[in-house]
Amino acid sequence: MRFSTNFKPYVLLLVVGIFLLLGPSKPMVRSRVWNMASPEKLLYKQPSVLMGRTDVVTVTPWLASIIWEGTFDPVLIDNIYKPMNLTIATTVFAVGKYVSFLRDFLETAEMHFMVGFNVRYYVFTDRPHDVPSVNLTQGRHLSVIQVPGSNRWQEISARRMEIIQTTIESQIRREADYIFCLDVDSKFHARWGAESLGRLVAVIHPGYYDQTRANFPYERRPASMAYIPMDEGDYYYGGAMIGGFVEDVYTLTTVCRNRFAVDAGNSIEAAWQEESHLNRYLLYNKPSKVLSPEYLWQDFKAKTKEVKVIRFSGVIKNYAEVRPNV
Repeated sequence: MRFSTNFKPYVLLLVVGIFLLLGPSKPMVRSRVWNMASPEKLLYKQPSVLMGRTDVVTVTPWLASIIWEGTFDPVLIDNIYKPMNLTIATTVFAVGKYVSFLRDFLETAEMHFMVGFNVRYYVFTDRPHDVPSVNLTQGRHLSVIQVPGSNRWQEISARRMEIIQTTIESQIRREADYIFCLDVDSKFHARWGAESLGRLVAVIHPGYYDQTRANFPYERRPASMAYIPMDEGDYYYGGAMIGGFVEDVYTLTTVCRNRFAVDAGNSIEAAWQEESHLNRYLLYNKPSKVLSPEYLWQDFKAKTKEVKVIRFSGVIKNYAEVRPNV
């Protein structure tokens, strides 16, 4: 495009200024740009570069933090993140008899999970009339979304990625900044706060944090889209928690859903369904933050010396009673 010789430079500056002010059209997603601003005169323990946890590794080889008790200051973290007015989406699937776990999940979440933050619970269930009434604190809301039941728990697990993906598309991306997808047959026991927030967040499985990759239950069949070779792998991540920015979790669920579909078309079911596909995804799309097993323990396991605090734990249950098939 040619400009006439009498085109004034200030006109061009005005046009550019208007463009910068209005900006290009954007998809309906919430802003995710925040400064790590700490209030003046806030008192907290002085950090040290020489003292800290020495019994566990607190950073991955790609420089993502591994969050353990003693690696963060909750006072400082809260004072940085709470003024941001964030909203945290939290999804749980309470399908079939698993709806019986929902009351304990919600009541303990209200005590320990993202206290002081805006939280939106999304409960997926085939029994909406069995969803308990739980008192929620100010700024916290619950939506019940009806989904089909199934005669196979593996099918319920497989559909989880698809349902989260479509609900992000239709609703969550306009209502929340971060999302955590959690298992309903679990309870909170201690603080789970903003120290867990990140672009893409994974949790180390409590059964394998002290194992080598040769012992990880990855999908080992090359024919599966969840395949991980024997000489590859970082950690074994638990499928009971997926978290991060809404759009990053959307990408994860989209990819995993598509890989599920390819496997299904080839009559393949990955060794641990969605958990197998999750581990494949996170191997090649590294999480920006990793939560220690404090954030995903199991009630039947004794607390170990490394785990100073149990924050979230799967309850003991009889699978024959709660699953449609074992």
